[in-house]
Amino acid sequence: MESETSKRLINRLRQLREHRGLTQEGLAERAGLMYKHYQAVEAGRKPDLRLSTLEKLANGLGLEPWELLLPATATPAVAEAQAKYGRKRLRSRRKK
Repeated sequence: MESETSKRLINRLRQLREHRGLTQEGLAERAGLMYKHYQAVEAGRKPDLRLSTLEKLANGLGLEPWELLLPATATPAVAEAQAKYGRKRLRSRRKK
């Protein structure tokens, strides 16, 4: 049985993919994943994803991994956290 977190992640992936006008195959290609693997993820047949897979999916969508778990409508506190700990700051740390 899928956990609530898995369901939320699957729904979020689908929403983000569709919002960007990508097909499942297009997102899989951008993320560096096999199409069938991504298809199984979005269908809920792969509920236990590796962190490396989440990172690839996030990169394919132009996001940080933690952003995949955000609700579709972010609260002001989330917006504040994004401003404080956003992508620019995280990416600058990785380059060091």
